[in-house]
Amino acid sequence: MRHFSCVFLFVFAFFTANGQENESSWRTNARILNPEFLVGQTFESNSNFPDTGLQYQFVMNFGMNNANNPQQWAQRLKAPVTGLSLGLTNFGNRDSLGLAVSVIPYVHFRLFNNDKFTARVGMGGSYHTDKFDATKNPNNQAVTTDITWAFRTAFYYRFLQTTITDWHFGINYSHHSNGHTRLLNQGYNSVLASVSVAFHEPEFELLPEGSLPTYDKSTQNYISLRYGQGFNVLALAINDQRSVYSFAGEFGRVYNNTFKLGIGFGYRLYKHYYDYIKNNESLVQDGREFDFFKEDPWRYASNFAITFNGEFLLNHIGLDLQLGVNLHKPGYQIDWRLNEGWDNTPREVPESWQLGEFNSKYQIKKLISSRLGLKYYLIGNEKSPRHNVFLGAHLQANLGQADFTEFSIGYVYQWKRKNSK
Repeated sequence: MRHFSCVFLFVFAFFTANGQENESSWRTNARILNPEFLVGQTFESNSNFPDTGLQYQFVMNFGMNNANNPQQWAQRLKAPVTGLSLGLTNFGNRDSLGLAVSVIPYVHFRLFNNDKFTARVGMGGSYHTDKFDATKNPNNQAVTTDITWAFRTAFYYRFLQTTITDWHFGINYSHHSNGHTRLLNQGYNSVLASVSVAFHEPEFELLPEGSLPTYDKSTQNYISLRYGQGFNVLALAINDQRSVYSFAGEFGRVYNNTFKLGIGFGYRLYKHYYDYIKNNESLVQDGREFDFFKEDPWRYASNFAITFNGEFLLNHIGLDLQLGVNLHKPGYQIDWRLNEGWDNTPREVPESWQLGEFNSKYQIKKLISSRLGLKYYLIGNEKSPRHNVFLGAHLQANLGQADFTEFSIGYVYQWKRKNSK
């Protein structure tokens, strides 16, 4: 799965960065080259975390100015810059934390309808040169896989502008974690200051006012079906990756070919929960708390949920956010017991072992799920296609705590679009 994830994330990032129509003439002279230097602090991920100095990052952002893009999403979203970041990070301790190489598709947009204040959000993947090792690197519990998710949020102030450059100061938050595909998974969290310069092509000129098309308001109902293949681990004592099989349906409405809102229903089967029950592991053995799970392993390893979905459509690209309410997820009780009590719970759990308590934190995390990720649509949404297919890469969480990493394929059917003034 590790090698598959690497290939998938980097190919997906390529498609994300090149998600507009290649033949569009608006791209002419709209490219932006944006080198950025960042310095800040890597926060401690665990007790006895290795000492760190200043964190340094060098990032090269390859952007596209969408000001002359005639597509509806670009006009509705006030022409954000879209692009791809390639970054190299030194976390402040080469021996224990190593370096990270990141590939992050991003969207950069104005704040307060003011060109001087902007924000950038991005989500992609990173490769790490060093990770946790029980013998050689025991104090770095932040990263235990070569490939992780990478998230970055930044706020900028433009302090200088010339004919072909924009200079910015920035405040950045950066996060790396593996999406619960292996424990330990404390992740890296960092806050950094940055200075950057964006080079615009000298020949770029804004089209005269009125040159771009105007669009009527529109709505379009849709239905979507999705199959997902997820991967996660259960606990430190059972730390091998197993699948999470997902099937989901969604019904909703597309507004102005740009915003999608929907409600759905999802089913998941957690292979880790199923195997734990089927193999008569410690907490389901006769006389233990969950021994009745053996009556129907499939049922108790299943999850049913209602979902509320929001998505920004950038033609071929979807920026996807979902909140869910779990109607049935009994296997999470085993998960919580093993992971939220005493540290390093053994596979054969003694009767006297302090397990995780079913407190209010547990109740909220069992009830509420979240999902964040990217989709690539085979046919651009600008065309309002009746039939479409997409690939997805998502991080599923129990509220804000990673549950599993998922890659998916889905189908969308859209009814005829209705226009209104």
